[in-house]
Amino acid sequence: MTDRSNNWRPTASIETLRKRAQLLERTRAFFVKHGVLEVETPAISHSATTELHLSSWLVRSPNDDGETCYLHTSPELAMKRLLAAGSGDIYQLCKVFREAEQGSRHNPEFTLLEWYRLGFDMDSMMQEVEAFLTELLPGRLTQSAQYISWQQAFIRYANCDPFEATTNDLQEIYNRHTGQHVDEMSTEDWYDLLMSQVIEPALPHDRLVFVTHYPASQASLARLDTSDNRLAQRFEVFAGGLELANGFHELTDAKEQRRRIQHENQQRSQAGLPGINVDEYFLAALEHGLPDCSGVAIGFDRLVMLATGENDIAKVLSFSFANA
Repeated sequence: MTDRSNNWRPTASIETLRKRAQLLERTRAFFVKHGVLEVETPAISHSATTELHLSSWLVRSPNDDGETCYLHTSPELAMKRLLAAGSGDIYQLCKVFREAEQGSRHNPEFTLLEWYRLGFDMDSMMQEVEAFLTELLPGRLTQSAQYISWQQAFIRYANCDPFEATTNDLQEIYNRHTGQHVDEMSTEDWYDLLMSQVIEPALPHDRLVFVTHYPASQASLARLDTSDNRLAQRFEVFAGGLELANGFHELTDAKEQRRRIQHENQQRSQAGLPGINVDEYFLAALEHGLPDCSGVAIGFDRLVMLATGENDIAKVLSFSFANA
C-alpha cells in the first residue's frame, strides 16, 4: 500500500492558488464584458469523442444496466446543443478528463475554458483569443502575435512541405532533427510527431503563435477551407513552449458530421480501439440547426503555468493526480 501520510499537502503553493483564483475572476470578467453567457453541461455522457488520439474514461451507468458511459474530454458537443437551442454566445469553465495523458504538461483531470461566438469566422475568433490572452498575461508576452499556416510551419521549421513529403521523408526529417529512430508509422502519425517534437519547440517563446489551416484529416469538427479542401478552418495557439488553445470555424452540416464520425470509428477499429457510440443528441441538434459560429478551447492550467512561470502542471493544481 502506498504511504500517503507524508504526501497530503497541495502540489501548488498557496500563493499560486491565489493567482489561479485571480485568473479565474479575470476570465469571468472578460466574458461578462463581452456579453457571453456562462453555462454548465454534464461531465458524464452516453457518448464520447471518436477522435483517434483521445482516450475517454469509462464509468458505470448509474442505472446499473450495463450501459457504457464516459467522462467528457471536452464540453463541446453539449455546448453545441445549447447553441442550436438558441443560447447565443456561451462559455464554460469545467473539469475534463483524458485517460492516457499524464506528465509535466498533462494531468488526467484538468480545467478547460471553452467558448463559442455566433457569426465569428476563424479570423474573428483568433482576434478575440489574442485579446483574451493578452489581457490575462500582461507582461508575459513581449512581442506581437505571429500567424503562420500549418504548412508554412513545416516548411520553416522542418524544412519540408508536408503535402509533398512521403512517409520516408517525414521519418528521415524526424531522425535528423531528434537523433532518434522511430519505426514506420502512418502519414498522420508522422505529422503529429513532427509537430510536437520538431516544430512546437522551435516556435518563438516570447509571443503568441497562431498556427492555422490544419489538414482536414485533423479537424473532424471544423469546416473545410473554401480555397483548398485539403485544409480545415482550424487553428492552435502556442506560447512559452506550451500549446494553449485549439479552435475551429465550426462545421454545421449534420450529414457531413455523421460521415466524419463514422470514418473516425472505422479508424479506431483498424487501430484495434473500441468503437464509440454515436452522439445522436448532438447530430439531432445539428439537424435542427447549429448557427454559424466559431469556438475555441484553452487549457486553463497551462494558462496558469504561463502566468506564474511554472514548468510543471502539478505546481498549479491544488492536488495533482499522483496525490488526488
